[in-house]
Amino acid sequence: MKLPASLIVVCTLLLAGCSSTMSKDECRTVDWRTIGYEDGVAGRSGQQIGQHRRACAEYGVTPDLEAYRAGRAEGLREYCRPHNGYRAGVTGAVYYDVCPADLAPAFLTAYDSGHQLYVLERRVSDTDAHIEARRAEIARLQGVVTGNAFEFIGEGATPEQRTQAVLDTKQAAERIGRLNSEIKALEQDRVRYEQELETYRETVAATR
Repeated sequence: MKLPASLIVVCTLLLAGCSSTMSKDECRTVDWRTIGYEDGVAGRSGQQIGQHRRACAEYGVTPDLEAYRAGRAEGLREYCRPHNGYRAGVTGAVYYDVCPADLAPAFLTAYDSGHQLYVLERRVSDTDAHIEARRAEIARLQGVVTGNAFEFIGEGATPEQRTQAVLDTKQAAERIGRLNSEIKALEQDRVRYEQELETYRETVAATR
């Protein structure tokens, strides 16, 4: 179940940080070192400067790249600490492979630990959602069966309608049977997933 960091750190430009919403006044008066620091301490991708550049281009302002990069480098050294790595991982946040070489190993170890917990928790919650979806479908099908029963015994029903009601009821009953089997299997999976989650939580608690 351990997820390799090489898979976690992969990201695309489409995921590269939040878009910039800098105004005309902000573009003209901003301290680019401060902006860089804020992006760094938030762990944003280096592509974030492109967002700022596009936001300010229409006002004829070009970012001070040297100041921005210096601020971002300073901010990243604040961000790239193990406790932030764990917090990012456990919340499912994307890591943009931004940490400097001397800080990356410890950060990634903590990130992987938190991300594994996130994955295990999501597996339990996703299984719960699958179970609830099937129960909802069973309830809907039971309503179909009940409606067909009235159709079957209704005085105004034609032979064709009664025949169709029987067929629909048979199909609904078969589907309900399959759904109940799926729910049983999912509930068994959930027990195992919950046990694995609790074991991992205990492991994490013992090492933190």
